[in-house]
Amino acid sequence: MNTLSEWLAHCERLHPKSIDMGLERVRRVAQRMGLTMPCPVVTVAGTNGKGSTCAMLEAVYGAAGYRTGLYTSPHLVRFEERCRIQGEAVAANALLPAFAEVEAARLGQGGSDEVGLTYFEFTTLAILRTLSHSGLDVAILEVGLGGRLDAVNIVDADCAVITCIALDHMEWLGDNREAIAYEKAGIMRTGRPVVVSDPVPPQSLLDRALEVGANLWRLGKDFHFAGDQQQWGWAMHPAHGGRRYAGLAYPALRGANQLVNASGVLAAVEALRPRLPVTAQAVRNGLALVELPGRFQIVPGTPTLVLDVAHNPHSVAALAENLDAMGFYPSTHAVFGAMADKDLGAMFARIAPLIDHWYLCDLPLARASRADDLALLLDATSAGATARHGRVAGCYASPQQALQAAVSAAQAADRIVAFGSFHTVGGVLHSGTPRLAAKHLVS
Repeated sequence: MNTLSEWLAHCERLHPKSIDMGLERVRRVAQRMGLTMPCPVVTVAGTNGKGSTCAMLEAVYGAAGYRTGLYTSPHLVRFEERCRIQGEAVAANALLPAFAEVEAARLGQGGSDEVGLTYFEFTTLAILRTLSHSGLDVAILEVGLGGRLDAVNIVDADCAVITCIALDHMEWLGDNREAIAYEKAGIMRTGRPVVVSDPVPPQSLLDRALEVGANLWRLGKDFHFAGDQQQWGWAMHPAHGGRRYAGLAYPALRGANQLVNASGVLAAVEALRPRLPVTAQAVRNGLALVELPGRFQIVPGTPTLVLDVAHNPHSVAALAENLDAMGFYPSTHAVFGAMADKDLGAMFARIAPLIDHWYLCDLPLARASRADDLALLLDATSAGATARHGRVAGCYASPQQALQAAVSAAQAADRIVAFGSFHTVGGVLHSGTPRLAAKHLVS
């Protein structure tokens, strides 16, 4: 394999399952590689808010002058987005030596002890190796699925952050918040801080922290925030040092839910302060400058274009609240595609009253729901609603085609929201610009 695309195709062929929960195989290959992280590590798990939390941590530590490394998944457009050094995605060629090293370790001495790895496990090891060789001051690692059995959990974090817990990936994690929280709690380590930014954490999460002897920091108990329309403030309990930040500008990431994420970020920064001191100005600058595509991202131009990877009922509810707070638009057009295993009925029920025209799209994955099936479900969910709501404008073979149709139909004062799977938003962005050269949308 001589290119990143060839390596990724190779990774897709190695294992019969796309997801195979467990750490034994990936840990064995990591041990053969002698893989360690020679800097402080923050791992971030949770159902929603992980990406935003990681981006804010990266921005704050970057503003403080530290050399940051970030692993996040999935990507929107290019695989390289998953590995960032000092805020920039690595070059594809920079990943190739690590892929070759993982392959050699996976095959074992003379190829006699081959270990099967999933695509995610193989690529996680390659990115961890790349980060470990990058001279970092801090590494921020987003957990892919769950926590306890996720490949990222082979790394013992110096601080763990657990964001909000909601119902998602229930086939693998359990069908209730208590079961899911137990899986997320697997990233906790004895004697090390774990920041929980879920305002109402499941009891299983708290019990697990006590069981392993983690140093638990809870939103609403150990730290809290408050704000008005102009600014917000944050404070830590005196038992943890009592640090305060007053008169903070709102984070650059839009949405009321971002204050919850930012509060967890500040708690993690405080937890690691003995090893990674950060000034108040770095906190302000980092939160003011943070960027993260696809999280209630409003793209300038007309009509208004909103991009959001909301793909479960909890995140769709947050998106609906944020859309509702934007003000009046004559019509809202939705470009939507999602995986078939999501709770699509609950998602539609929550956001349908805000949508006038739906442009449903197929996605290039076997797990994805077909646009025609989405249309049938949407019609069933909208039964009894007013004629204004749940109107399916059409079904399309790709997110790009769905957006093109929405652009053609929308008026300048309207709003288009593209949401659902990462593949939906990534498909919209695939051309390299979020503004397609069509009608009155200006790049």
